[in-house]
Order: sequence, then structure tokens, then C-alpha cells
Amino acid sequence: YIWIHGTEPEPLMRSKTRIVKSGKEPEIWGFDGSSTNQAPGSNSDCVLQPVVTVPDPLRGGDNVLVLCEVQLTDFTPHPTNTRAIARTVADKYADMKPMFGIEQEYTFFQNGRPLG
Repeated sequence: YIWIHGTEPEPLMRSKTRIVKSGKEPEIWGFDGSSTNQAPGSNSDCVLQPVVTVPDPLRGGDNVLVLCEVQLTDFTPHPTNTRAIARTVADKYADMKPMFGIEQEYTFFQNGRPLG
């Protein structure tokens, strides 16, 4: 289970390992949010909601990585869950296709000095 935790100013990735029976989908799983700066110690329960599983490139075999969203115990998005915000925007504009551009800048040199 892999998720983004609440460290400021830059969030980091966290993970927990769980053994899931072969052929069974990963289920929601709780964790102590006080150790990831996502909850106070007096009310520290958080929920990991699996979003997608991908083959584990290091362990191989039937092993998978479970990418998760963090939720509160009422299953609403945790304030640090920026994926929930992005999903709302993606759903709003689902009928549009993304467009990407690449800008490449370069300088020509001649005899060790910029040309022109």
C-alpha cells in the first residue's frame, strides 16, 4: 500500500506491506495518521482506499503495488488528499482531450561564443 503523507512543505511517499490472498482484491486498510502528520495523536485513525494495483517490478511474481488515497474514517477525502481534488477536475472536463506542448530552447555557438 503506497500513499502520500502530510509532511510540509513537501509531502513524501509512505508505504505499508500487507499479504493479500492470491486472486483477492486489496481492501481498505487503516493506519495511524499521527505518524505521518495527517492526524493528531488523540484522533489518529486514517483510511487507505486502494485506487489501482500495478505489478511490483522489484519483487515480481504475483506481487503488486497498491496505490491509495487517504481518507478520513467517514470515507471523505483527507485534507492532504490532493488526488481527490484532481479527480473532481478530471471528471468535470472528461469530455475534453488533454493537449501537451514541448518547448525546446537552444543557443548556437561558434568558436566558444554565442553565434549572432
